[in-house]
Amino acid sequence: MIEPKDIEQMYIPEFEKYIKTEEPSVRDRANNWRTAIGLQAVDQLTVSDFLKQTAQQHIEGQITIDEAEKRLKAYYRAKETRLPDDDEKEEADIVSLNIQRLLGEQSFTFSVAGFAAIHRQIFKGVFKHAGQFRDYDFTKKEWVLEGDTVLYGRWSELQRTLAYDLEQEKQFDYTNLALPEAIGHIADFVAGIWQIHPFPEGNTRTTAIFTIKYLRSIGFHQIDNGLFEQHSWYFRNALVRANYRNVAKSVNPDNSFLVAFLRDLLLGEQIPLRNRDMHIGLVPLQSATISAQSAIQSANHAENVLSKCKNCTLAEMSVLRIVQQNPSATQKQIAAQIGKSERTVKTITVTLTQKGILARRKGKRNGYWEIIAE
Repeated sequence: MIEPKDIEQMYIPEFEKYIKTEEPSVRDRANNWRTAIGLQAVDQLTVSDFLKQTAQQHIEGQITIDEAEKRLKAYYRAKETRLPDDDEKEEADIVSLNIQRLLGEQSFTFSVAGFAAIHRQIFKGVFKHAGQFRDYDFTKKEWVLEGDTVLYGRWSELQRTLAYDLEQEKQFDYTNLALPEAIGHIADFVAGIWQIHPFPEGNTRTTAIFTIKYLRSIGFHQIDNGLFEQHSWYFRNALVRANYRNVAKSVNPDNSFLVAFLRDLLLGEQIPLRNRDMHIGLVPLQSATISAQSAIQSANHAENVLSKCKNCTLAEMSVLRIVQQNPSATQKQIAAQIGKSERTVKTITVTLTQKGILARRKGKRNGYWEIIAE
C-alpha cells in the first residue's frame, strides 16, 4: 500500500506553452501526452527524460508518432548499462507512447472487444497477456481502504458482466437530461466497468482511456487533460471508493469523489481533489462525503458560466464550451467540432437563446456569441 503523498505525480511545465497555443493539432498532441504520461502515476511509474524530449518533438510536429516509437526502441536497445529503475521507466515510456497513439486516433468501438483492444494497444510490447481477460480471482490492498480490498468481478463472469454493463449504457438515453444528472450517471457507469477489473494488470489506465474516448463519442470534445496529468491517483482512489462497502465500519459506496473529478474534467470547475478526503480512517466518513458534495454545490454557484446551465443537454453544453473558448466560432465550425450537422447546431443555438443563456451580438457576418452570466 502506498500513501498518495509518496507518489510522484508527473507534471511537465514545458508542455504548458503548447496547451496555450492557437494551433489545434499542437494543442491536441500536448493534451494527449499530458494524459498519457500522467496516468503512469496510477501504478507508481514515471517516464524518462528521453520520453519527455521525444514527446516535445512530436508535439511540435518534428517527428511522427511512428518515428517517436522507433527512437524510443533504439534508445533502450543502445543502453549499455541498465539502472535499477530502467525497467519501470521503459514500461512507462512504452505505455505513454501507446496511449498517445490511441488518443490521437478517431476510431472507437463501444463493445467488449473494443474494451479488450484498448488494453491490448496500451500494453503492446509490455505485457504478454495484453488484451487477454484474467482467468483467476484476486484482491488488492488499498491505502484508501486501510488495507482492505474492493470485491472485483468473478473471473468466470467477466465477459458477460462487461457486456451487460456496456449494453445498458448503450441503451441509456441522455436526451434532455440535465448535465449534473448526466455526469452522475457517467460516474456510475465508469465505476461499474472498473469494478469488473477484467485484466490481470492495467485496468485503471484502460478504464481511463476507454472513458475519454467514450466521452468524446457522446459529445464531450473539450476535456481538461490536466486532470489526468496531476490527479490520476485521485481518479483511481475515487473508483475504489465508488465500489467499496463495509457495513461493520458504516462505509457505503460513494461516487461523489468521482463526480467531483468528472466535473473538473468536463466542465473546467475547480473542485478540490484531495486523496486524504477519501481515506476511510483519516477523515470521518460523513464529513468527507459532505466535503465532496459541498465542493460540488459550491462549484454550481461559481462564476463559471457553464455551471449556470443546470438543465442543459450534453449537446447544448458542448456548444457552450466551444463558444466560451471561441466567441467568434461559426455554426459550421461548431458543427465540425461536436460532430453534428449545421442544422442541429442552429437548433441548439436557438434553444439556448430562448432559454436566455446564449446571445448573438453585432449581427450575422461580424458578430460573436455571448454566454449570459446572469
